[in-house]
Amino acid sequence: MSNRNAPLYTPHFLLLCLSHILFAGSFNMIIPELPAYLSSLGGQDYKGLIIALFTLTAGLSRPFSGKLTDTVGRMPVMIFGALVCVVCSLIYPLLSSVAGFLLLRLFHGFSTGFKPTASSAYVADIAPYYRRGEAMGVLGVSMNIGSSISPPLGSWLANTFSLDIMFYASSGLALCSIVILLGLDETLQDKQRFGLQSLSVSRHDIIEPRALAPALVIALSYLSFGVILTIVPDQSAYLGMANKGFFFTSFTALSVVSRLVAGRLSDRFGRVPVLKVALLLSAFSLVLMGQAQTPAMLLAASGFLGFSTGIVGPAAFAWVVDRSPDEHRGRALATAYIALEIGIGAGALGSAWLYDNNAANFPLAFYWTAGMALAALAYVQLARLKG
Repeated sequence: MSNRNAPLYTPHFLLLCLSHILFAGSFNMIIPELPAYLSSLGGQDYKGLIIALFTLTAGLSRPFSGKLTDTVGRMPVMIFGALVCVVCSLIYPLLSSVAGFLLLRLFHGFSTGFKPTASSAYVADIAPYYRRGEAMGVLGVSMNIGSSISPPLGSWLANTFSLDIMFYASSGLALCSIVILLGLDETLQDKQRFGLQSLSVSRHDIIEPRALAPALVIALSYLSFGVILTIVPDQSAYLGMANKGFFFTSFTALSVVSRLVAGRLSDRFGRVPVLKVALLLSAFSLVLMGQAQTPAMLLAASGFLGFSTGIVGPAAFAWVVDRSPDEHRGRALATAYIALEIGIGAGALGSAWLYDNNAANFPLAFYWTAGMALAALAYVQLARLKG
């Protein structure tokens, strides 16, 4: 759609965003309590795997979700991703071993391996071309709203009632997300029937070459997300923050603010110029995270980091769509999300190794990630990428 005056905020777009809020709320609700839950099972040395295993499966499933999004349709892929959250959150209360917990985290990763890929393709289908960056920004805002509201709610449910109640609430949010999706129309024009051949993925289905440049920037910039998901719950407790979910609220609330304007800025000034500013701000905010000595300092630094990363997402994903052919939109977005999962997973593993359950090592984990953000900035600058 090329009309600059074409509407973006249609009922379908708004319902998809609401579904995305509930989906994000489902799997983010439980994150602040998972490190302590794993420790209670005797797995305190495996905290880095909480996020790493989740992102591993999400990344490995992207080629399949990308192909299915381009062939079977956007809707079935979105529904499957949300359904995984429904099932996994019902299984957590039944676990009694570290191995069972880690295996479930591995399976839970299929959720973000499928739904965001198809949701992004759906938005790209229905959004006016000249508002694509704005549309991606608003979709990201939806994800951030769910990520912002749900962690404090999850911690409150766990502290007031029990972990089991928290998990059941998580499952309920995912189920509501599916109910909303059932009211939307499919946007893929030439759908194919699902069969075993639909799961056959060749090397050409895995990566969209035209998406590689923005994918590298995404991977390097999202290392920070793996760091905060892995060690910030411990950092919050160390600094005396009773509700560990408040960090994520600060982070995502400021991310929402920046996403509301970042997409429009990238539509107007270009993806690459906006990304350069965002990467520089991200590196600075990560240094502030490493220097935080009080809960107030941590919340302020997390808000600044959220603001910075909120600029990266819409610009980078709109850049991916801009560079890729329409018929391979799902594959291109899958490539970007593979990079995102690699970044988050590597950030989780690297930060857990550097942190090593020693509070004195918090700064080191954040400084390392700040260096990677600067590396992404150097790549964009030296390669003279356009967008």
